[in-house]
Amino acid sequence: MTATPDMPALSPSFSPEQKADIRRRYLAVDTSNVADVLDTLGFMDQSLAADFAPYPAQNDRIAGWAYTIRGQKTPYPLGGDADKMTACHGVGPDEITVWSGDGEGVCYFGELIALGMKERGCVGAVIDGGIRDIRWIGQHGFPVFARYRTPTQSIGRWKVNAWQVPVVMRGATSRTVEVCPGDFLLGDEDGVIVIPARVVETVLVEAERLTRTEVAIRAELANGLSLADALAKYGHV
Repeated sequence: MTATPDMPALSPSFSPEQKADIRRRYLAVDTSNVADVLDTLGFMDQSLAADFAPYPAQNDRIAGWAYTIRGQKTPYPLGGDADKMTACHGVGPDEITVWSGDGEGVCYFGELIALGMKERGCVGAVIDGGIRDIRWIGQHGFPVFARYRTPTQSIGRWKVNAWQVPVVMRGATSRTVEVCPGDFLLGDEDGVIVIPARVVETVLVEAERLTRTEVAIRAELANGLSLADALAKYGHV
């Protein structure tokens, strides 16, 4: 039986090798196909808001398992956020840090944190907030999707208060999208989408099938098949 939003199911447990393989396979499919598959399963509101964008622009593909970090506006002395460092030290291979909070206008994430996470095998970040050091993060090849850029640091303004808990991110067709630790995120030129952990394999298999169909359609159209005949042969994709 397939899990649906109103029918919870236990999240599967994957080995590190399985997680790496699933991530590799997701990198070969598009968010548009994933979104279509999620629709058929009843997950209609999984896309993040349109203002999530890659920084720098050429780092436009991201895929990984969610490691969540949450914070809030909290005035405190300059000098560092020990909880942010502790949270970042927990991230592991094939994971994406997912940043949520109310620190509008400030940077949650910069070059040094990116380097530290990359050393631990982290494969990117999705930030419902700001980013800085964009040029340098780009040179390190660390993919980041964020809502905005800003030179203003979080120290003294915004503080991490939890990690590896469910968080909410601004949504595209809903006000928010929940992201739980162990969910999967995929981002490309079309945006970022969240795949709940309990359906990650089901969605991947069907998205791969849609991808193969699209490849076949493009080849036939290039060889002269009309769009009407393609639709008659393959249906809507």
